Amino acid sequence: MRGVAWAAVYVLGLVLLVPSGAWMWWQTPPSAPGTDVNALWARHQWVGEPHTDAEYRSFADLLRRNRITDVYFHAGPFEADGTVPANLYRNAPALLAALHRYAPTVRAQAYLGQIRKVDGHGIIDLDDRNVRTNVLATDRTFLDLGFAGVHYDFEPIYPDDAAFLALLDDTRALTKSRGKLLSVAIEQKTLVDAAQPIFKALLPRTGGFRYPARPTATFLRALAARADQVAIMAYDTQLWTKSLVGLHFAKHAQWTLDLIGDRTTVFLGVPTYRSSTGWAEDLPTALRGVRKGIDALGRQPKKPFGVGIYADWTTSEKDWQDYRKEWPPKAPAGRAAQEQG
Repeated sequence: MRGVAWAAVYVLGLVLLVPSGAWMWWQTPPSAPGTDVNALWARHQWVGEPHTDAEYRSFADLLRRNRITDVYFHAGPFEADGTVPANLYRNAPALLAALHRYAPTVRAQAYLGQIRKVDGHGIIDLDDRNVRTNVLATDRTFLDLGFAGVHYDFEPIYPDDAAFLALLDDTRALTKSRGKLLSVAIEQKTLVDAAQPIFKALLPRTGGFRYPARPTATFLRALAARADQVAIMAYDTQLWTKSLVGLHFAKHAQWTLDLIGDRTTVFLGVPTYRSSTGWAEDLPTALRGVRKGIDALGRQPKKPFGVGIYADWTTSEKDWQDYRKEWPPKAPAGRAAQEQG
């Protein structure tokens, strides 16, 4: 009994130690500035419904003021056969023409995805070569319209998904031949790669699918070798203190940039929606965490990196104000020297 009691005390100590350590670490403000390469996931209405010229100008101004370089315009989803009905993106030509006028440096990408069929659940079967062929034909349609790239968001994607990698190979060949971009949204990295086989054995299905879909280091490198941009969906932490949420974003920023930051552009996804479970998670906390993760890097990645705002349909003016405050631009050299002096 005494051994059980001591074990309980030890476990309780660990439970208390982690939040306490995170709280102490959180008190030191980050020194890293924000970056000038950032992304935004945008609502389907931009490609599906008409807008006024004033609305386009206002949106373009918002992108410029907030240093948004890449916008993933929701243009799907894919049908089960890999197609997208034309009526879903009937406003895309007008949108692209307006962005060319008012925000010519912003890269508008077609955000396309669907629920991946796994173990009989889901909608689109990427293991079917004919479906992948249709997906590529759909990609061509959007590139022909003038989109700067294709942004895939298929979920769930497991680190043994050879069909998804095959689709990326074919898509990269297409986008590269057109001088366009391929970007991919993927879940945050698993905490322990070696645990994936254990999850696979013990959790054959979770919510209709297999074990939690988290990429391993090997799989992230495989994505980075194929995609021009990798957007990490680091949100939905479901943690209960801001310091723990911040630590989560800091660690994923550090791990991901260390792992693939020399190979591809990385965007750390940060939320503006209000989670019903992780009440401590918000945009300022996520941005501060990402900056602290950048502080922890031994050196800066060779490729550009930034954050991805999820999403424009949940982002208020107050959120944008918080973003500009917590993701400040890099100080000009002259001003930085004055501040140090």
